[in-house]
Parts: sequence; C-alpha cells; structure tokens
Amino acid sequence: MELQAQWIVGFVDGEGCFHVSVNRHKEMTMGYQVLPEFTVVQHQRDVQVLYALKAYFGCGVVRKNHGDRMAYRVRGIEHLTEIIIPFFEKHKLKTRKGVEFQKFRKILLKIKRGDHLTIDGIEEIREQKNQMNRLQNQAKQPQVVS
Repeated sequence: MELQAQWIVGFVDGEGCFHVSVNRHKEMTMGYQVLPEFTVVQHQRDVQVLYALKAYFGCGVVRKNHGDRMAYRVRGIEHLTEIIIPFFEKHKLKTRKGVEFQKFRKILLKIKRGDHLTIDGIEEIREQKNQMNRLQNQAKQPQVVS
C-alpha cells in the first residue's frame, strides 16, 4: 500500500495522537522518565494501514493496543525529532491536532536539549504536557449540572 503525504495528514488528524508521559523512575538521573510518543490506533482488520505508515516513515512499531485494536507507535527521540516532527512541520495538520503537535514539538526540543535532566526542566515539561489534549479530555468528562 502506497501512501501520500496529504492522506497521512488527514488520517493522523482523525486517528493520531501526540502524547507525553512523565513517570517516576528511580533509575533515571532525575528520578523521572519522560516518554514522548506518536501513535495511530486502528481496528485489527485495518492493520495494513499501520504497516504502511511504518514503511512510509521507516521507523516505529506496530503492536497490539487493547482488545481488537492495533497501534503504530514511534517513541525513539531520534525518530521523533528527525522523521516525525519534520514531516508534520512540512505537511501541516488541519485540525486542533496541529496545536497539540506544536506542544509535542516544544517538549521534544526540550528533551533534545537535555532539559529533562534537570528538576526545573521536568517541571516545565510536566506543565506543558498537562496542557496537551485538554479539549479532548474535557469532552470526555461528564458535565455536572447544578
């Protein structure tokens, strides 16, 4: 399956996710591990699309996600900064996901500079990651009516 750049943009606008986790990890220099991730999830019947994304970008993995869902994931800092980020800088996302991508990009640049190796840097990254995907998260929260 051969993919076109603009098709990928549309697909990621609908199905992709830019995510950053900050987890306690005693073996890490600052006691935390920062894990950026680009993910696209699909039902297993459409797994060929995920393998096509992997082939297009030349990085990442396709793995089982949950139940009958499969995921294409890119977690390596070099792959994210040298392949994924430049692709979406050149081929702009059209939805709110473009804003999330910019936040993700800023965090990756901080990691690349080594900011995640300081307490202040970890705190900045944590604050920025908490601002990501807020509209989607708010939409999932039940509304309290008084």
